[in-house]
Amino acid sequence: MIVMKFGGTSVAGFEAITRTIGIIRQKVSRKPVVVVSAMSKITDLLYKMADAAAAKDGSEAMHILEEIRNRHIETAEQLLEGHAGLLLPAVSHVNELCDELEHTVNAVCALGELSDRSKAVIVSNGELLSSAIISYAMTARGINTQWVDARKMIITSGDFLNGEPDINEINARVPAAINAAYRGYDAVITQGFIASTADGIPSVLGRGGSDYSASLIGMAIDAQAIEIWTDVDGVLTADPRMVPGAKRLERLSFEEAAEMAHFGSKVLHPLTIEPAVRKNIPIYVLNSMNPTCEGTLILGSSKIEDGVKSVSFKQNILVINIYSTKMINASGFLSKVFDIFSRNGVSVDLISTTEANISVTCDSSTRNIDKVVKELSEFSEVVVDQDKAQVSVVGKNLVNIPGAVRKIFTPLQGTKMYMISQGASYINLSIVIDRALVPDTVNAIHDSLFS
Repeated sequence: MIVMKFGGTSVAGFEAITRTIGIIRQKVSRKPVVVVSAMSKITDLLYKMADAAAAKDGSEAMHILEEIRNRHIETAEQLLEGHAGLLLPAVSHVNELCDELEHTVNAVCALGELSDRSKAVIVSNGELLSSAIISYAMTARGINTQWVDARKMIITSGDFLNGEPDINEINARVPAAINAAYRGYDAVITQGFIASTADGIPSVLGRGGSDYSASLIGMAIDAQAIEIWTDVDGVLTADPRMVPGAKRLERLSFEEAAEMAHFGSKVLHPLTIEPAVRKNIPIYVLNSMNPTCEGTLILGSSKIEDGVKSVSFKQNILVINIYSTKMINASGFLSKVFDIFSRNGVSVDLISTTEANISVTCDSSTRNIDKVVKELSEFSEVVVDQDKAQVSVVGKNLVNIPGAVRKIFTPLQGTKMYMISQGASYINLSIVIDRALVPDTVNAIHDSLFS
């Protein structure tokens, strides 16, 4: 078996879905488990609808719901033209899901309160809708397809909006569900992003979690490969929206791909790599709009050569500088500091320490930053630098590449750098700069490394 995940742009409408089904048809002999995202922009609309409901704006919420309903019905009608026997149940399926969604939204409007549980129920509908109509469309095109509810397979912790997968439950449930679904069928389709708690309450894996879903399913069924189909030709040396000269990478290691995803690359969800690593399953990043392109292959490190692979960036970060003379020759101080971050659920990206100073970076949108600063201020001086960005150079064994450091820093003469960090794995070298300098800095470093 293989897992084929298709993102929102790959299932955006009639033309995209038709092209996607053509790609799946070429892999039917490999028993594909197809994982789909919501149609492009639908999840954004669902979040907007949830917010409108919380504000008791029922009129706006219903307007969004009808937009969602009409888009899916129109797409189903286009995909199933001439297949009345499949169109009727497809439209009925869409209406049933939208009617249930309307009931949930009306309840939120009445209360004027949007719990995480209700929000997860609302935003999970995009994948349910897209997978339903694509399943009928595949069957109409001669690929007899069974629809499987991911909420019965992907089990998470009680965090409804950012669920932590229960690996043991997933390993137990997924193979049984997929094998049962394949009896008498050519393909199986399920949803990315959505899950449920052990009690059967809907949850989600967080924005962009469809890649993660695909990797979890691939791990559970010992897939031969995991294919991530997106709208670019693979993993590139930089974000092409910022660096027009970005180049496709033919091969990456799992470790390099994980670093790139964590430090700003938009191609893969940051958590995608870990389940694949557990079973050493190769990941292919491919372009559904250009399916003949070979894309990027992600493998174990032993099969990947040393070298710089990309220049990534994260905008909207802040630097928290913590100063205290109590650090000097003292044990336990670092533990005290990072316990505060942990208790408040604040994730740290980069860390730099001296005898009396600790500097860390965090995403500026992270909740509870103010609480962290307040608690740290009780025993240290704390200064927070806003409007910063992180630029990261990723590659295997950077420290062993002659001239790499010189090429990274030569274009930065005169640029103010607030932090410099290199991990012990020698895969990532990061600098923190003013946010406004990101475009020029990323392009300058990329030109120096890849031109």
